[in-house]
Amino acid sequence: MEMNNYKAKRKAASIAYHIFTFGFAIVMIYPVIWMILSSFKGSNEIMRTAQNLFPSQWKFENYAVGWKGFAGYSFSLFFKNSFIIAGTATVGAVISSALIGYGFARCNFKGKSFWFSCMLLSMMLPFQVIMIPQYILFNKIGWVGSYLPIIMPYFLGQGFFIFLNLQFIKGIPIELDEAAKIDGCSIYTIFTKIIIPLIKPALVTSAIFAFMWKWEDFLSSLIYLSDPVKYPVAYALKLFSDPASGSDWGAMFAMATLSLVPIFVIFLTMQKYLVEGIASTGIKG
Repeated sequence: MEMNNYKAKRKAASIAYHIFTFGFAIVMIYPVIWMILSSFKGSNEIMRTAQNLFPSQWKFENYAVGWKGFAGYSFSLFFKNSFIIAGTATVGAVISSALIGYGFARCNFKGKSFWFSCMLLSMMLPFQVIMIPQYILFNKIGWVGSYLPIIMPYFLGQGFFIFLNLQFIKGIPIELDEAAKIDGCSIYTIFTKIIIPLIKPALVTSAIFAFMWKWEDFLSSLIYLSDPVKYPVAYALKLFSDPASGSDWGAMFAMATLSLVPIFVIFLTMQKYLVEGIASTGIKG
C-alpha cells in the first residue's frame, strides 16, 4: 500500500513538473513564435493588432520583398557577410582559446598566475568599458571601416572559451603527456594528436557560442562599418526601420526569422556536444 502511494506521489510530481516546464517553455518561446507569425502579416496589421498571434491574411510575399533588400543590396549579400564574419571569428576563437587553455593547463612559465588572473578579469569586463579605447586603437592603425576590428580580437582568445578548454584539459591524465614525451613527441604534437581529440566537446561548445555571439553582434557593426556592402544581417535588419517614410515590419520580421535558421540548425545538430561541454565544465579540474 505504501509503495503504491509512493508511486502515485512520484507520478503526480512528475506530471506537475512537466506541466510547469512546458508552460515556462511556452512563455519563453512566445516572442519567437509571435515574430515568425508576424512575418506573414502586413505592417499595418502588426501595429494595429499586435496582440493577435495569427495573421488575418497570410502574406507570404513578405519574404520575397525582404530578400530583395534595399538600395540595390539583396539580403543574400548580408547573409554572406554574416557567414564570413561569424565563420572566421569562430575559427579564430576556437583555435586561439584551445592553445591558450593548453598553455595554462600544461605549461609552466613566469607570471603564469598573473596572466591567468588577467584572463579571468577580462571575463568580467563589459564591452562598454573597452569600447572607446578599442575604437581609438583600431582607428589609429586604420582598421575602422573593415572587418578586422570585428574579427581579429577573436584570434587572441576569449576568456570563457579559454577557461572551458582549461577545465577539460585538466581532466586529462598528465600520464598521457608523459608517455607521449617518452615516445619522442613534442609539446605541439601532444597538443594536436592527444589533447585536441579528447577535448572535442569543449571545442564544439566554444564554436557554437562564438558563432552565435558573432552572428547576432549588432554593436560592433554599428561602430566599425559604414559601407552597406559590408553590413551583416544583424545590422541590415535595422535599415528596414525608417521613421520618416514608414517601416516595412512584415519584411523585417521575415528576414529576422530567416536569420534565426543558422542558429537553430547549429543547436539541433550540435546539441549533444553542447550539453556535454557545459555539463563537464563543472565537474572537471
